[in-house]
Amino acid sequence: MTLLKYVARIGLIINWKTLLITFLSIVSTAFCLHYEIKADFPLTLIGTAIVFPIVFSIGGAYKRREVALDEYGSIKAHGRALYFAVSHWLENPPEELKTELKGHLKSLMNSCREIFTQPVDRLEEYEKNVYSDFHELSVFIKSMRSHGLPSGEASRSNQFLSKMMISFERIKHIYQYRTPRTLRTYSDIFIVILPVIYGPHFAESVTSYSYGLQFAVPVLFSVILVALDNIQSHLENPFDQQGEDDVHINVEKFIRNLG
Repeated sequence: MTLLKYVARIGLIINWKTLLITFLSIVSTAFCLHYEIKADFPLTLIGTAIVFPIVFSIGGAYKRREVALDEYGSIKAHGRALYFAVSHWLENPPEELKTELKGHLKSLMNSCREIFTQPVDRLEEYEKNVYSDFHELSVFIKSMRSHGLPSGEASRSNQFLSKMMISFERIKHIYQYRTPRTLRTYSDIFIVILPVIYGPHFAESVTSYSYGLQFAVPVLFSVILVALDNIQSHLENPFDQQGEDDVHINVEKFIRNLG
């Protein structure tokens, strides 16, 4: 891994929000140290109010990403199966037929990439292209009958198309619906408030520390909490192409490997 790429990964979890909340926690701790405002707050409140909800959200977002990967693989696999149907189920299939199918599959995958990398409020605009591509594939499968494809194999090809459509709808719902928004709002509020409120606790717990090290605890406290929140945010939408763990729809490689 290059140094530049490693720094970019760190930048995904330590950003302006991390710096802002760290600054607020330092100011709060310094204020409490100066005015001798001290208290021993329970640390279990941190786990209950922030850590548990964030970890729950990260787990949910990760599961959604894994389902999206499975369904994306299903679309590719059944698309390849359609291509093999043309190549192997027909006697001496013309190259034009295989080229036409490649064009339909390429258009479909491009449409899927477009819809999932756009904002959710543009979903209705872009999903029309996907449904149009499915329509063209359905017409193409029907036209294969005139090239000698038996009715049973045509029915099986339609099943491939049906499974591709089911996978697309599942991915679309993952893209359209996020983890609970109220839980995200709740976490965002407490991530900002608690590092500031816990200033008296930090002032109490660092009385035996050397000068300058009193702020190590609030800094670590803030960085860890915000980093967890940033990880969850990047997993939230696995198609936005902003995080390291996003799902990348590589249309060119898929078409190139069809044969």
